[in-house]
Amino acid sequence: MKQEKKIVIGTRGSALALTQADITAKAIHAINPSIVIDVQIIQTYGDVNQNPIPLDTIGKGWFTKEIEHALLSGEIDLAVHSLKDMADDMPALLHIGAYLPREDARDVLVTKHGEPLEELLRGAVIGTDSSRRQIQMKALRPGVVMKSLRGNVLTRLQKLASEPYDAVILAAAGLKRLGLERRIIRYFEPHEITPAPGQGILAIQTKEGDVELQKLLATINNVDAAHAAQIERSFSRTMGGGCKSPTGAYAFREGDQCVLIGMRADSEMNIAREEIRAPWDKSGQLGDLLAKKLLGN
Repeated sequence: MKQEKKIVIGTRGSALALTQADITAKAIHAINPSIVIDVQIIQTYGDVNQNPIPLDTIGKGWFTKEIEHALLSGEIDLAVHSLKDMADDMPALLHIGAYLPREDARDVLVTKHGEPLEELLRGAVIGTDSSRRQIQMKALRPGVVMKSLRGNVLTRLQKLASEPYDAVILAAAGLKRLGLERRIIRYFEPHEITPAPGQGILAIQTKEGDVELQKLLATINNVDAAHAAQIERSFSRTMGGGCKSPTGAYAFREGDQCVLIGMRADSEMNIAREEIRAPWDKSGQLGDLLAKKLLGN
């Protein structure tokens, strides 16, 4: 009797992380429904430590290191990450085997009582732990007060309801995947608040060597998401991973063109934002080019 193929997926334990693991499992089952899939929850440092994330540790794998260790030890077969949480450089022997179709990459506003951004009073408190979001929000509404807010999506929504926050900024992708799109009051376009590199993309990380698994993942890989991810992560690497200053990048297809929007904030927290474009099939270097332009190189 032929033994059933089994895959163990490693993931964080939040509702969103489990939903993303389920999205991955469904993508695999659409190719081969006979595969047995188990999900293993792994707690990461970023889940345990609820203090604000220092700018110089952004992109250092706060939410991925423990899962990557499980991959390297053979405890799990693949890991599902939000690409924006991954460090620009991953451990040797690990690589991204597939990118799933991108969800909405935009940041959004959720308010306590459902009021629009324009009706928030001067001094209104908006919660987010992201310096990228804080700086761009202050540029849009200088009179608001930005306050650190950590936790998974549901925790942050609970804190919005019970603590002295008037609004929170979240990723549209997480709310949509959780079926909470109705809570969104305002979508910020990339020229208003440029998303984090990789925002909205799920990355499936594996250990090198399992040829059968690599072939399977190649069948669920979304080429447009993979291309956008490569461009945005190239931008991030050239910019220093966001460690020295807040950065954002968003690459998307517009007809046969690739459009890349990138931003950085300088030491005075002044925002520089640029857009460049190239034919989609010749746009692999856009991330590096735009980052160098913003850095003045």
